[in-house]
Amino acid sequence: MIFNNLQSQNTVISAFLLKWENSKNYLVEIANSMPEEAYSFKPTKREMSFQEQLLHIRENMVWLSETYFMKEGEKSEKIEPKTKEEIITQLTASFNNVSEIIKTISIEDLSTKVEFFSGPKSKLQILNLLQDHVTHHRGQLIVYLNLNNIQPPKYSGW
Repeated sequence: MIFNNLQSQNTVISAFLLKWENSKNYLVEIANSMPEEAYSFKPTKREMSFQEQLLHIRENMVWLSETYFMKEGEKSEKIEPKTKEEIITQLTASFNNVSEIIKTISIEDLSTKVEFFSGPKSKLQILNLLQDHVTHHRGQLIVYLNLNNIQPPKYSGW
């Protein structure tokens, strides 16, 4: 029976970590594809710019991972990267930090209920939200590349 619990933990967390690493690599490719002078591009006035999208993705990763998977007092300092290189470096570091945080949680912890602005959620739901949020905004960034006649990198789901 212990083997099945370990197997389940490895399946849930390992699957997330593998997908997370691929998500990071794909988003970094997208971020690298846009010339720095186009980082201020936004399709309409009401939408975020390419740069703002990347920073929003990063901020959400930091907020979700540190709020729901870390102990109090372990939060990172607020960083506001400005250049393309700084943004990509910090985005990569944030992805890596999420991976390190998630590696430390137990399968039992994923069923823990937490308070969320839309109502109580399990930590597994928060883990899924981490990935879903990145995917949502990454899709928008692909449109931004296309609107600038830049071929987006080939998708790699796994």
